[in-house]
Amino acid sequence: MDEINKLRRRWTGMGTSRLEGKAKEVAAKAGKTKRQRAYERRNAPDEDEDEEHAELPPALARKVMREAAAQKAEAEGVVAKAPVKRAARGEGPSKRSVTFRGDGSSDDEAAEEGDEEEEELEGAPEYYDEAEDIQLAEDEEKALELFMGGGKARNLADIIMEKIAQRNDALVAEGGEEPKAQPVPMPELPAKVIEVYQGVGRLLKSYRSGKLPKAFKIVPRLANWEEVLYVTDPDSWSAAATREATRLFASNMNSKMAQRFFNLVLLPAVLEDINTNRRLNFHLYLALKKALYKPAAFFKGVLLPMCESRCTLRQALIVCSVLQKVSIPMLHSAVAIMKLAEMSFSGANALFLRTLILKKYALPYRVIDQLVEYFASFESEDEQPTVLWQQTLLAFVQHYKAEVTSEQKEKLKSLMRTHSHPTITSEIRRELFSSRNRGDPYMPVAGSDEPVPMQE
Repeated sequence: MDEINKLRRRWTGMGTSRLEGKAKEVAAKAGKTKRQRAYERRNAPDEDEDEEHAELPPALARKVMREAAAQKAEAEGVVAKAPVKRAARGEGPSKRSVTFRGDGSSDDEAAEEGDEEEEELEGAPEYYDEAEDIQLAEDEEKALELFMGGGKARNLADIIMEKIAQRNDALVAEGGEEPKAQPVPMPELPAKVIEVYQGVGRLLKSYRSGKLPKAFKIVPRLANWEEVLYVTDPDSWSAAATREATRLFASNMNSKMAQRFFNLVLLPAVLEDINTNRRLNFHLYLALKKALYKPAAFFKGVLLPMCESRCTLRQALIVCSVLQKVSIPMLHSAVAIMKLAEMSFSGANALFLRTLILKKYALPYRVIDQLVEYFASFESEDEQPTVLWQQTLLAFVQHYKAEVTSEQKEKLKSLMRTHSHPTITSEIRRELFSSRNRGDPYMPVAGSDEPVPMQE
């Protein structure tokens, strides 16, 4: 009652109905516990709900509907230029002939805007004409193929499908009936195993972090791990799941089996992600770094198949960045350099070769000789080598100039006369002919890192 009297004195000038309402509210609060008042505050209606459902002004409503229509068209993949082209050629309505309204306004404004746009486009119809097909010459197509790459890498599904087809053919050859076609052929595994690993595949599709299923951790120890892995549908794994699977298989498998996993699961995922997003997912980048802990498996399962399938320069650049950041044993790198030197030239091959040369390993003489023969073989080529080839030759000369014999230097000298570059060739000459030859006696000069030949 003290609160009611105090409130009455404060609101003496207010109306009777408002004063009675306030008094009833205070009295109701006084009879409730603290927990009841807190519950009512949490469940009280939001004061802004009425404002959210308030009706918008007509002009603002039209603007909102226009923006919503534009976003809807963009989400459905409608290209804005397509209706403009049709309007310019007189094939159909212009872009503004269809409007979305929320208040029932007339079409006069939209029609006037469409007429104005058509008048502007009448003067320049050739600008919106369809582009003609460009016919490339044979040498241009060859150059484009060298740098854009081509071919498709095989994945695990292709291998399993081939095995299933071979088994079916053998069954038919023996006189048996041909198995019925299935929408998704499955290997011959127990139904319970297929059910379990299909569930594992669904989990790996949305995997982000945490522990892997125990059923998946035993896959590297199975004899038929490829068939079991196929049931999980590796193509639909998330990038984080591919990273964890790469770590698991690289640490629990020998080099030969890890090579199969890298080639059938990791490599297709990396190439597909680069082609789709024009960059590599961070988890897949970490997966490539983990794969390099098995260097022989990495070179046989990732790098060499990429060169054989003529990958794009973008794909090669991303993989080269992994090679730069991870230390690789010298012998594995030497074998990879020899294999690359035996392949035909392409932009991706030159990038991989240059990256491995710049790691500055003490290569065996056999590898040095193979590289010299690789570069000297371009002397008979009629086409001018690319700048990337010139840069690869410069990197080789800078780091292995003292390991080249005088006869090999003469070969490279003849090569530079045939194929020269305005700026790079002079640098190659300076590096190549300012150093000693392989096998020459020398003695270091005090205070200098450059050795000089001994005077006999």
